[in-house]
Amino acid sequence: MTTFSAAVAVAPERTELQTFSAPAPNTTSGLLRVAVTGVCGSDWAYYQQLPTSRGSLILGHETVGHIESLGEVAALKWGVKEGDLVALEEYLPCGHCNYCRSGEFRLCDATDWRLGGLRYGATGLNVAPGLWGGFSQYQHLHLNTVFHKVPPRVLPKHAALALPLSNGIEWTYLHGGAGPGQCVVIQGPGQQGLACVVAAREAGAQQIIVTGLSNATDQHRLALAKALGAHHTIDIESQDLLETVAAITGGDMADLVIDCASGGTDSVKTALQLARKRGVVILAGQKRRKLPDFDSDMIIARFLTVKGMRGHSYESVELALQLIAANRHNVTDMSTHTFALKETDLALRSLVGKGVESAIHMTIDPWL
Repeated sequence: MTTFSAAVAVAPERTELQTFSAPAPNTTSGLLRVAVTGVCGSDWAYYQQLPTSRGSLILGHETVGHIESLGEVAALKWGVKEGDLVALEEYLPCGHCNYCRSGEFRLCDATDWRLGGLRYGATGLNVAPGLWGGFSQYQHLHLNTVFHKVPPRVLPKHAALALPLSNGIEWTYLHGGAGPGQCVVIQGPGQQGLACVVAAREAGAQQIIVTGLSNATDQHRLALAKALGAHHTIDIESQDLLETVAAITGGDMADLVIDCASGGTDSVKTALQLARKRGVVILAGQKRRKLPDFDSDMIIARFLTVKGMRGHSYESVELALQLIAANRHNVTDMSTHTFALKETDLALRSLVGKGVESAIHMTIDPWL
């Protein structure tokens, strides 16, 4: 291999194919031959902000591929070998701070690009060697990369579901505490909301309710939510949400409410109203705006536990790969479209309903 291609985000909502050379090998890094990379909703925010936020970059952080090469020091640290099929996490933690030592490396400052940290799919070409994203035929492997070995017989496009599905497991089960006999309400039927459906079903929830809008995109996703295990879906534009949940639960309301909805802050207020007394509310959908007229007394009066979520843990990614390998609850049905590298813009636009129809989880195959 002398040169290869990558889709570089060069301006707001525009990528172009560029040619790169592989970086010189050294003892503390490696190179990944990308098989596929998932298209995440957070890619859209980066895609819109370029190039003003951090310059041109290669997007894509849900990367699955084969180890092409690795240095001696890297091999000792990683516990992988050339040819292994692996799924990467986006985080590049320092490995020695209190958060890293306690297993919460996603909270390490080194993983936060806003603090100058490195992160796959969010680091510019101006940071050597520049190959930080998965929308490429090859990707640089930093010494602090977090790997997960892909189970045998799992297709790369299905393994790329590991990160979004792990978010659902993290939010619904590990932090939401979903379990048998409970009612779980999930606001928003996107990738993350559907992942929460799978996690709630696996946890044994008695009632899983998913909310969405009247548009064709959400209606398709709500139908998939039922196929994945949801018991009820609610079109909040044609049904009264609070009344419908009250009717389903006999007035008890939800043990756990997970807000995965993007856009405005109304869903945060609704989440608090949907939760029963002593219920748990998980806030997972970033609004990127402040909550107006927030009644914090509601939290006190209803004895609610409200948690903000940031990504996934190592444990939840491992659990996600196990679910994918067994195809529990038809989880691989979430994988709907695969695009060529030259179709990266189309894939990204499809995240917001400006591309192909009925897209749920999409992947970029750089070798098509």
